[in-house]
Amino acid sequence: MIGIADIEAVADRIAEYVVRTPTVSSPGLTALLGAPVTAKLELLQRTGSFKARGATAKLLSLSEADRAAGVVAVSGGNHGIGLAVMAGALGLKATVVMPRSAPERAVAIATAAGASVQLTEDMESAFKLVTELEADGLTLVHPFDDPVVVAAQGTVGLELAEDAGELTDVLVSIGGGGLIAGVAAALRARRPGVRVWGVETEGAQAMSEALAAGGPVPVELSSIVSTLSAPAASQLTYDHVAELVHEVLVVPDREAVRGVLDLAEHAKVWAEPAAGCLLPAARQVVERVGDEARIGLVLCGGNAATGDIMRWAGKFGLLD
Repeated sequence: MIGIADIEAVADRIAEYVVRTPTVSSPGLTALLGAPVTAKLELLQRTGSFKARGATAKLLSLSEADRAAGVVAVSGGNHGIGLAVMAGALGLKATVVMPRSAPERAVAIATAAGASVQLTEDMESAFKLVTELEADGLTLVHPFDDPVVVAAQGTVGLELAEDAGELTDVLVSIGGGGLIAGVAAALRARRPGVRVWGVETEGAQAMSEALAAGGPVPVELSSIVSTLSAPAASQLTYDHVAELVHEVLVVPDREAVRGVLDLAEHAKVWAEPAAGCLLPAARQVVERVGDEARIGLVLCGGNAATGDIMRWAGKFGLLD
């Protein structure tokens, strides 16, 4: 299990490379949800998401031989961007494998950062190709199945614990589970009374299905939210969620997209559906907790093109 000492050590190592993102109270979201809301604006992080933290920490931990071999990652978007940009900043050669469903913007940013980007038909085949490239000698930087990466993502929770006012419940999106595992570890140490809730979208339910099965299992992926579409949780992230997370909620893609529009209108921030899904889940939490609820939202990323959001909003009838 990742401990607070691991998270604090990583925080010191990556401090000069990443942004301590703002933690702010949101009058607009407070009015919308009917409970005080604090938002951790990780969408203002370097590369547009929290993934820069884990990528940086892992790259800094590599031996000279591993660095010289070049690094490789599989990603639905944000991890690939984070690895490509941070590898470029550190002078390392990077290869990023993404499914064709990944946002065009993510592919463009990773390519512009100097990474070699390889596209596959789906996320399952992307993970398979990365395994082959690792066997050929490239150094894997896994998006969530790595203690260094999880500890680095935990620095989000460390900052939230230090910067936020009173909180009763914190909501965190789940793809493979690296972010929520790290955040939950940090909050358990620094704010042990706070409940941590995970949020997934329908068709990207790796963690909720793992919890139902008693361990990681392969899942069928159908969500439009590619940045949450892990084909399975890892044992590492499952163990943290099973022990530290209060509950994992699942919301429809439509509600995740509506959450993006609500965040733009009420919070004045541009998020991606992986962050937008927190709002419909937060409504459920407020209903269940009642008047005492003090909500924290980890807005994990903002790498969504306007055209994609408008297309999804039109598909789901949200522009009428």
